[in-house]
Amino acid sequence: MKKLVLFATAILGLAMTNVQAQNQIHGQSGTTYQTIGSSTFGSDGSTFQRVGNTTFGSDGSTSQRIGNANINSDGSSSQQVGNSLINSDGSTVQRVGNATIGSDGTICQKVGNSTICN
Repeated sequence: MKKLVLFATAILGLAMTNVQAQNQIHGQSGTTYQTIGSSTFGSDGSTFQRVGNTTFGSDGSTSQRIGNANINSDGSSSQQVGNSLINSDGSTVQRVGNATIGSDGTICQKVGNSTICN
């Protein structure tokens, strides 16, 4: 399953992705993502639709945001602590400005409504 992390940095201390927040995408290396409204389209053909606190993937996956945690339909989860996202598999993602840096070396940069991962 392809993983896309919607990494939210809250405004005014709110940590919900459906409340006024800056969404930062961390995705697959070599993929560009375009966000239009609540939909995200990957150059690899993947699509994601956010409805409230739930994100639905074109591969049938779902992810639900509960407080600072994401619970995924594949049984994995992640916890947001400050500018870091800690995944249940031990991997991490760090947000630095308009970029996210994964523990696997993937770097994603947000430019306007697009996110470029390499």
